Amino acid sequence: MNDVDGGLDEAPGGVGAGAGPSTGEHARAGGAPGGEAQEVLHRVFGYDAFRGSQQEIVEHVIGGGDAVVLMPTGGGKSLCYQIPSLVRPGTGVVVSPLIALMQDQVDALRAVGVRAGFLNSTQDLEERRLVEAEFLAGELDLLYLAPERLRVEQTLGLLDRGKISLFAIDEAHCVAQWGHDFRPDYLALSMLHERWPEVPRIALTATATEATHTEITSRLRMEQARHFVASFDRPNIQYRIAAKSEPKKQLLELLRTEHAGDAGIVYCLSRASVEKTAQFLVQNGIDAVPYHAGLDAQVRARHQSRFLREDGLVVVATIAFGMGIDKPDVRFVAHLDLPKSVEGYYQETGRAGRDGLPSTAWLAYGLQDVVQQRKMIDGSEGDEAHRRRLAAHLDAMLALCETVECRRVRLLAYFGQESTPCGNCDTCLAPPQSWDGTVPAQKLLSTVVRLQRERGQKFGTGQIVDILMGRKTAKVIQFDHDALSVFGIGADLREADWRGVVRQLLAQRLLAVEGDYGTLVLTEASGEVLRGGRQVLMRREPEKPARAARAKAAKGKRAPVDLPAEAMPVFEALRAWRGQTAKEQGVPAYVIFHDATLREIATARPAGIAELGAVNGVGENKLAKYGEAILEVLADGPSAAEASTEGASTGRASAETASAEGPAGNGWAGGSQASGSRANSGRPNGGRPGSGSGAAASGRAATGAAGRPAAPEPDADWDWDMEEPPPEEDREGAYG
Repeated sequence: MNDVDGGLDEAPGGVGAGAGPSTGEHARAGGAPGGEAQEVLHRVFGYDAFRGSQQEIVEHVIGGGDAVVLMPTGGGKSLCYQIPSLVRPGTGVVVSPLIALMQDQVDALRAVGVRAGFLNSTQDLEERRLVEAEFLAGELDLLYLAPERLRVEQTLGLLDRGKISLFAIDEAHCVAQWGHDFRPDYLALSMLHERWPEVPRIALTATATEATHTEITSRLRMEQARHFVASFDRPNIQYRIAAKSEPKKQLLELLRTEHAGDAGIVYCLSRASVEKTAQFLVQNGIDAVPYHAGLDAQVRARHQSRFLREDGLVVVATIAFGMGIDKPDVRFVAHLDLPKSVEGYYQETGRAGRDGLPSTAWLAYGLQDVVQQRKMIDGSEGDEAHRRRLAAHLDAMLALCETVECRRVRLLAYFGQESTPCGNCDTCLAPPQSWDGTVPAQKLLSTVVRLQRERGQKFGTGQIVDILMGRKTAKVIQFDHDALSVFGIGADLREADWRGVVRQLLAQRLLAVEGDYGTLVLTEASGEVLRGGRQVLMRREPEKPARAARAKAAKGKRAPVDLPAEAMPVFEALRAWRGQTAKEQGVPAYVIFHDATLREIATARPAGIAELGAVNGVGENKLAKYGEAILEVLADGPSAAEASTEGASTGRASAETASAEGPAGNGWAGGSQASGSRANSGRPNGGRPGSGSGAAASGRAATGAAGRPAAPEPDADWDWDMEEPPPEEDREGAYG
């Protein structure tokens, strides 16, 4: 899927068409669906060609067919429902699990002239009524709803009275009951077809195993739909898993040597770890903020808004953060703790490199991760079948960590896709060796057996390793463990080696942990190893961890990939102009233009409007809105652009003010911003809340330059992004 630079899914907002004079009217006027879709792609989005199966999906939905679409983050899923919404008569209704990010989604759409709106609990009654009136009048192109709102009979009645072009069910994997992002209200979405049988549906996700794919199809009753499955490969992401020693220091080295000044996300398992890691980074000169469900809602909103609107900010977070974050220039995602499943790992790492540029997925993994996860599963709620499912997810994640083969091959195989070694992961760049660990495994298992049988004792890893290495520690002497026949039989290996043996035996289920203290016990499979009936192959870590080819010590700004040196000052001038324009409008910088588009402009140096309009990502609306300003930047040079940032209009808000004014985000993981519009032609900007026009559109009061609205304060349900607050629970650090 490479016909277009990696930004179609990243283009701000979405496009759709409703009744009334708009550019959508022209698209609907006639001609074959393929011609209409192609014309919309070029005119609205500024791109000349679809990628991969996009065109086939778009034409299928335009023709009234149902579709199930599995496509990786950044692959262009949003276009698959945006363009059909533009071409088909009526309003496209998008079911999104994240009300918190609808605000910026609509902002991005309005920024390019699209008539979009949303209905959710952040609005008051008057604002909702105005959006409902626009929908009934055919004045909305796209309408965003949370799945919870479709339980409300009033909402269903409203949809009955309007004209719906299609239903888009985004983040469709949320319907999977045992998945990592299960949302119970998704189970009720099968009623869409029952109530509106003539309206086409398109379900989309970036994360689905074959089992999840089947469950999506069954639960949404889309057995008759066409299925489109793209490759889940994200070749621009380099996957690396490092042996955990001092994870915070390891992270700091990664940021200083490879990602200085880059935006990124760091995931931790617990809230306490989030706070400590964020504080550690700040103390070491890294601009970082924490994010977890225990923080005040306004603090979370402010930190998310800063991440979306500022360059180079690092968010340290639990899994409460990230779904729906469409920031295109996230250069790294780091995990300081082991994810609970491959699905979760893929979803979280996929938030890096949405713009298609080289990015890093880095994970610190060690023995304690395995011990902790096993204990959490054993103590989880639910029946034995539920615990078996959790264990199976963990086993797959451990297999990914312990493999000596290409990480990408193993990752894609989990999703049922074949591939060849990528040359861009740590195991390809610095292949680890596998070694026969049968004898060390037997020594360690024998030590566990003798302690239990001869002494009636159970101990954790530290004491077992001390016994094997022959260390006469106070604890060894206290328990007379130096008298055991196995004392000192493992002195040929280092402590780190023995801890690796324990970790890999746990990963292979040849050893287990028990109780609150993590004592080691045998499993049913241990006996076969002790009897010599099973060989145990283990991974030997390379002396030096793999590092990206580009990972040289870096300070300050780095030239973007494939950007000629002479174009760098022009690119930075364009970025400065974009940053100032974004501040004036109160939107993230990428809503104006993506880096990919600015790179092409800086390299091509178009001399006029027509040439500028030929650049990928410069659609009709943005050309009219920003064309002259860009040409002025190109004509005046970098110094003029820098000066313009100092002489900004008095009405604009600073980045800090904009971020503090209200909730941030601009879409969700599967759908994202559109860079085009169906235009304002024939419809004045009228100030409709939650709509595609006007300052009040979604509940903001008009403030800032050019009447740019300010965001409302977030409600208490912000973090959960549900229409009703869920029960108190800590979804971040426990299995449920």
